[in-house]
Amino acid sequence: MRAAAATPSFADEALFVQQLRKHYGGAAVVDGLSFSIRRGECYALLGPNGAGKTTTLRCCLGLTQPDGGAIRLVGEPVPGQARRARIRVGVVPQMDSLDPDFTVAENLLVYGRYYGLADRYVAERLPALLEFASLAHKRDARIGELSGGMKRRLTLARALVNDPEFIFMDEPTTGLDPQARHLIWDRLKQLLARGKTILLTTHFMDEAERLADRLAVIDHGRMIAEGAPHALIAAHIEPQVIEIFGDGARDWADSTGRHLAARLEVTGDTVFCYSTDPSTVMQALEAWPALRYLHRPANLEDLFLKLTGREMRAES
Repeated sequence: MRAAAATPSFADEALFVQQLRKHYGGAAVVDGLSFSIRRGECYALLGPNGAGKTTTLRCCLGLTQPDGGAIRLVGEPVPGQARRARIRVGVVPQMDSLDPDFTVAENLLVYGRYYGLADRYVAERLPALLEFASLAHKRDARIGELSGGMKRRLTLARALVNDPEFIFMDEPTTGLDPQARHLIWDRLKQLLARGKTILLTTHFMDEAERLADRLAVIDHGRMIAEGAPHALIAAHIEPQVIEIFGDGARDWADSTGRHLAARLEVTGDTVFCYSTDPSTVMQALEAWPALRYLHRPANLEDLFLKLTGREMRAES
């Protein structure tokens, strides 16, 4: 994790959002949301399904008209000057929208034209873009010949065609295997080291914890927590967690665990004990040899579930 930036001035803000509101069918999807992102940092926007993350991104890009609030992206007011702002921005959408009729290189060349870039300029950037995406050997391959991880890396390279200063990434590693995810993480770290600014949405808490300088947890379109990942964990969650599972875990929780843990949650067949002194819990578990347990430090997923709940949300 890079060192925290100093308190920003307005000139340091790559994105400024104040009291953003958006309603659909009378329901508030984004409800007075405010945050700002410093130039050169990675800021993660976390929330369950239907929390308003994608609508917020679309409003910030000028693709959805907000019902109220103020947005300034790379110094430009949105939606008033959204087109001018987007020239300096790259976007990695949730779903790859690569053209199957073109090769890898042609996808990048054609996309550059959307920004008004000359083919010669994009052609000069192609070797570096393909090398960055580890796709130099696939330059002339059709999209159907690429794996899922390759397509995702090409989508990332495509978002960099215009050498943007700000990059929106909407769930960039969903559906990828662990090796592909780690490769994407490495590329994102390289972009941050080059001074790029990233707004990231993700359902992978380890991804946010690894990449984000700061993050916001939103639910029902409202901000419920914001800060550096480790600072938020320390502020909201007991430092140690013991996960207990197996037949009899609920009985153990009712008879013993509730008296020992600072906080206890039961989900399915698993009991989560949150504690500042896990030794007393583990000693008590010795009398229940049929139970298994895992002792670990608290993490961002614990924070997320405490703030938003463990119940499943319907897809929006």
